[in-house]
Amino acid sequence: MVRRTFLKKAALAAVGAAVTSPLSALAKQPKGSARKKVLLINGSPRPDGNTFCALQEIATQLQKHGIETEIFQIGNKPVRMCISCGGCRRGKGCVFNDDPCNEIAAKLAEADALVVGSPVYYGQPNGGVLAVMQRLFYSNGQLVQNKPAAAVAVCRRGGATASLQTLNMMFEMMNMPVVTSQYWNIAYGAAKGEVKRDAEGMQTMRTLADNMAWLLDKIHAEGGKPAPDRNEPHTFTNFIR
Repeated sequence: MVRRTFLKKAALAAVGAAVTSPLSALAKQPKGSARKKVLLINGSPRPDGNTFCALQEIATQLQKHGIETEIFQIGNKPVRMCISCGGCRRGKGCVFNDDPCNEIAAKLAEADALVVGSPVYYGQPNGGVLAVMQRLFYSNGQLVQNKPAAAVAVCRRGGATASLQTLNMMFEMMNMPVVTSQYWNIAYGAAKGEVKRDAEGMQTMRTLADNMAWLLDKIHAEGGKPAPDRNEPHTFTNFIR
C-alpha cells in the first residue's frame, strides 16, 4: 500500500489547541483525577548528555503536577530507516524488531502525551531519532493521533529552530496539539551537562512542562478525548492532477 493510500485512511482533520500555562488552573486539579503519563524520547546516543538533562528538567516539573513520566533512550545501536515495504499494513507494527521502534510503540500506547528531544546535527535532528519516529508514526499512527506533543532541540550554537520545525511537522500531520513554551523549546550546551547552566533554557523546559500539564488536565476533565470525532472527511489533492 502506498503512503498516500495509507494517509487517506489514517488522517483526521486538523485540530487546533490553544495552549497557555495558568498555574492557578493546575492548582485546582481535582484530587483522584485519572492517571496521566508522558513519554519522553531521548534521541541522543548519549544516555546522560545535554539532551537527557533537558528532558529530565521537563520530567521533574511534570512530576510536580502528579504526572507520571518515562524517559526512553534510543541508545547508540543502529536504527533502521523506513524502506516503504508496507509490511506494517499486513501485520501489527513495524516488521523490523531489531531496534526500538516497536518498543516505543508499546510504551506510547499507555502514554497520554509525547516529548521528543534531539541534539542538533548539521542543523537537523539526529538521524536515528528521525528514522525511528518516521517508522513509528507510519506503522502505529493510531497510537499518536490527537495526543499532545512537543519537540526539544539541544545545540551548541545554531540549527535548533530548523530541528524543531522538522520534528513538529510530524506532530502536525497526526492532529497532535503542539505544546509550546515561553520561547522555542531550545537549550544550549556543548560539554556534558553544560546545558544546565543555560538558565533560560531550563526555565523554558519547565514552562513547557507546565503547559503540557495544564493541557492534559483540560483533556482529562473532558473525558480524556482531546479531539472528538467531529471532523469532515479528509480531502487529498495531488499537485500533478
